[in-house]
Amino acid sequence: MSTSQDHLEDLQRSTPTANGAVASIARTGDTALDTSVAHSTPVLPISTTDGLTLDYAEARRIGESLSADYCFAEPFPHIVLDNFLPAPVINLARDNFPLTELKSDKKFEMGYAGLHKRQIFPDDCNEKAKQLFHFFNSRPMIEFLEGISSISGLLSDPFYAGGGYHETTTGGKLGIHADFRIEERAHLHRRLNVIIYLNEGWNDEYGGFLELWDRDMSKKCKEVAPIINRCVIFNTDADSFHGHPDPLNTPDGVVRRSIALYYYTASKEIYKEIPNNSTIYHARPSDVQSTKREALDLRIDQHLRQWVPPALLRYAFAIKRRLVKRASS
Repeated sequence: MSTSQDHLEDLQRSTPTANGAVASIARTGDTALDTSVAHSTPVLPISTTDGLTLDYAEARRIGESLSADYCFAEPFPHIVLDNFLPAPVINLARDNFPLTELKSDKKFEMGYAGLHKRQIFPDDCNEKAKQLFHFFNSRPMIEFLEGISSISGLLSDPFYAGGGYHETTTGGKLGIHADFRIEERAHLHRRLNVIIYLNEGWNDEYGGFLELWDRDMSKKCKEVAPIINRCVIFNTDADSFHGHPDPLNTPDGVVRRSIALYYYTASKEIYKEIPNNSTIYHARPSDVQSTKREALDLRIDQHLRQWVPPALLRYAFAIKRRLVKRASS
């Protein structure tokens, strides 16, 4: 695959995004190549004054401002964002990448399914890296991602199944694929991928471009260079085909590094398995009679909500209100 600037056609356009950024997209044949997305400020204005913090309401607003660009993108909902993190944060991510092997590292030598690839679990990294991944699992990040994707009820993965730091060395590759969609340990539905690249001075000749393919695998629609502080977010549907399938052409000492984060939703099938009751209160044997009566009333309310049809429930509560009013008068 040739992605050199010399092979790009003259056709080039700039498109303003919802937050005022300008995306410069060059085209080679029918394939769009994201070459730059200029932001005057970081997409996520994370403060480093006291740990890593970001107001979650502001994070939601930023996500929603980009939602149209994300949801209507082709070949599937996605977005490419440069200058994603403030300089101190992306430097923290890059500088605390473990250079030596850790006990929990996973190595992939599986040919097309992953070659010369190393996955590093955040919980075995140093404290600064752990702090970074804890932020990625926190409410502000969730609010941002819900805002941009319009997917509600997102959950992060404390087990980092398939996620964490990723590293691919010379000759390595990852075939075009659609990701697994069920996290089997927690029985969750995988919904979003977030990739943040950590590669400074990346040359087109190295390859390693992320390819996005259309839903019937007939056409490559986009290539994304893995340059530092570039973030790619996309839906993990059954036909969200992506990968970097050509072997890396990097010189000795140059590797392709990234952060991979996955986000999930729970299934509403839980309502078929477990009663949707509220908190169940019980008084202690030593409590006064009024406390026991109050706890009993709370339990009765919960049992009524579980077993009585809605129309009868409203009638029962109306009777209860009358009795309480009569007793207090």
